[in-house]
Amino acid sequence: MSPYTADTTGDEVAADCQAQIAGKTVLVTGATPGGLGAAFALTIAKYRPACIILATRSLAAAEQTAGQIRAVEATVKVRCVALDLGSLAQIRKAAAEVNAFEETVDVLVNNAGVMACPYAKTVDGIERQFGTNYVGHFLFTNLLLPKMLARGSPVRVVNVSSDGHRFSHVRFEDLDFDDGKVYDRWTAYGQSKTANMLFSLSLAQKLGKKNLVSVSLHPGVIWTNLGRDVKQDEFVEISELDRVHGHRNILAQQLKTKTMESGVATHVVAAFHPSLDAPEWNGSYLQDCNPVKWEEMLPWGRDPIDAERLWKTGEQLVSQSFTY
Repeated sequence: MSPYTADTTGDEVAADCQAQIAGKTVLVTGATPGGLGAAFALTIAKYRPACIILATRSLAAAEQTAGQIRAVEATVKVRCVALDLGSLAQIRKAAAEVNAFEETVDVLVNNAGVMACPYAKTVDGIERQFGTNYVGHFLFTNLLLPKMLARGSPVRVVNVSSDGHRFSHVRFEDLDFDDGKVYDRWTAYGQSKTANMLFSLSLAQKLGKKNLVSVSLHPGVIWTNLGRDVKQDEFVEISELDRVHGHRNILAQQLKTKTMESGVATHVVAAFHPSLDAPEWNGSYLQDCNPVKWEEMLPWGRDPIDAERLWKTGEQLVSQSFTY
């Protein structure tokens, strides 16, 4: 467990993790200016990582973030890659591009995502939130892992989840909500974020003995462009869902928001803090810069049977098996 709190800033954590950041090649997905991915990259840049790879749907947005990084620390090498997590074909192309770089990724931060968007499907026919937030990252990560693991050096994979995972387990028998007929945008978001948690658990179980640490995290409530599909007065829908699901402890709490600086702190802990090298925390879920105790997590976010079932579901959806 780290000494940090909900108010700790990313820079405070990064300053403590200078030795872990220096010389690393770090890839972050979803590094659009104004978002947590870009803030994470900017936070660690001053501590001399060898290379930061920005994988973002808009290459122009990635280049804008790259310019901001170079302004912070001109010695850091920055690469930009077009990554559309809603297209399996494009994900394969992006992964091939990354694997062709001379650098090998040490830390992969799967930060990109969509939240509470209207019902839609990816080009491959997968419900958009599940397809983007989980399936896209599942494929991208597994295509990068062979090169990442080949050196035998420690690697980390961070999957950005949310406390919104409380809205749904993974609906294995109906991932796309009866083709949208019973779609609820927050339930779909919850399903995808539960999937992010289970993905980290699977990676830890399968590759923990091969120098891989994988955790998921909830960054906190931060007003970023992630919420572009939700008007501020529509967040009342969350309270209604919490009532339906019986989350009285959530209803009793006053909504607390974070600044971008404190919001990105858990990203930095997840990506670099040495406390997470302890085997008992591999596969864990972090909130406010610390792992949540296993017994305090919702069962559908920590169940190893569901994690393995989800892995196989991911393989079926991308038509490729990954065995380690």
